[in-house]
Amino acid sequence: MSAVADSGIYAEDFRTTPWWWEGFTPPEDPPAELPRSVDVLVVGAGYAGIHCALTLAEHGRDVLVLDAQRLGWGASSRSGGQVTGGANVGKTPGGGNTVARSGAAARRQALLRDAAAAMRHLEATIERHQIRCGWRLSGRLTALWTAAHRKSWESRLDDLNRYAEAEARMIPREAMADEVGSDFYAGGVLLRRGGHLQPAQLYGGLLEAARRAGARAHGMTPVEAIERVAGGWQARTPRGTVRAEQVVIATNGYTGGLVPALRRRALPVTTHMIATEALPEGLARRIMPRDRAVSETRRVVNHYRLSPDGTRLLFGGRARFFPAEERVTAAILHRLMVERFPDLAGVRITNSWGGRVAVSFDYLPHIGEQDGIHYAMGCNGSGVVMMNWLGHGIARKILERRAEPVNAFDTGGAPTHPLYHGVPWFVPVVGTYYQLRDWADRRQG
Repeated sequence: MSAVADSGIYAEDFRTTPWWWEGFTPPEDPPAELPRSVDVLVVGAGYAGIHCALTLAEHGRDVLVLDAQRLGWGASSRSGGQVTGGANVGKTPGGGNTVARSGAAARRQALLRDAAAAMRHLEATIERHQIRCGWRLSGRLTALWTAAHRKSWESRLDDLNRYAEAEARMIPREAMADEVGSDFYAGGVLLRRGGHLQPAQLYGGLLEAARRAGARAHGMTPVEAIERVAGGWQARTPRGTVRAEQVVIATNGYTGGLVPALRRRALPVTTHMIATEALPEGLARRIMPRDRAVSETRRVVNHYRLSPDGTRLLFGGRARFFPAEERVTAAILHRLMVERFPDLAGVRITNSWGGRVAVSFDYLPHIGEQDGIHYAMGCNGSGVVMMNWLGHGIARKILERRAEPVNAFDTGGAPTHPLYHGVPWFVPVVGTYYQLRDWADRRQG
């Protein structure tokens, strides 16, 4: 279905920037002189980088954050803004879960406990810094793509409730009408300990808090090279060089060749989103009566929720595995949205955008070190909670000078694959295969 054929779906003021930016726009700060030296240099100014800087600055460290784009331009202001305390950690494209099938019970329990701690930490951070970001603990609904997905989720409920504090329960097919205004699904899983927020406003609040604590952050300042020198590291940028005792790489899905070994540890995957125009009175509550955050159990996942003011539907997913401009991805997502909610057929799209998530080879988030450089990556699309937690964890490692793990995701290093060298050429092939599998499962179900 072409964008031309669907030209009627675009609002007159259609934009290819995130709708979230109406609440917080990545700033165009004027160039400022860089310090000659700092205690810690953080490369990448998303959630992980800024949260790392916040924790370090609050403990008296001199920290500088640099980003190649405007501050907050990447995935931290482009995501769906859904929040859970660990239910999605380790989710695989096949519908399984790395955590759920971890061989050792102690390891599985530690991952879930730590994911719950990450959720509590984010809530406490929002409260402590009084960040106004539309935070709502309205619950997260995982909608079953087929009835066959029910069994694996039922087997996970006890662990999720006991260790991840998810307050999870199964929703039968006949009760789904109370959750979403659609008969599209074979049931669901309600994670009561979940919800949604405005991700760009969360980022803006964290940036303000970090700067208030004394951290410096500059956008449009790419780090071109890092080399080891006496007493630490030296980073070269177009605006000069900076020395640092410690370096943190927090570029996640935007990791390039600055540290080649890190580029081989995560697959960058582009996900897309659309925002509808303000819906007619009553329609928003009819399709989302309980204001849940919703995600699906299909391999090529779709997710959606209402805007913080309850007037728009924000719908996302991996619309294309090949490069495509925003009108094309908007048309694809609009079609998928209408399949779930036929009443939205005449609703137009005001915004369409994309952003990169990083998928690790074991589908788990990681903090670690590569040749003495700290890094955080691989949240597999669950970054609102986890990237903040990983950034905080790296800061703890630096502050406490500890070699032992600070949390369950501090594994020493994310895995890689001998045939992967940083260019995900196979993603379109694998993604298309997963789409076909989803279609076949649905047809069979």
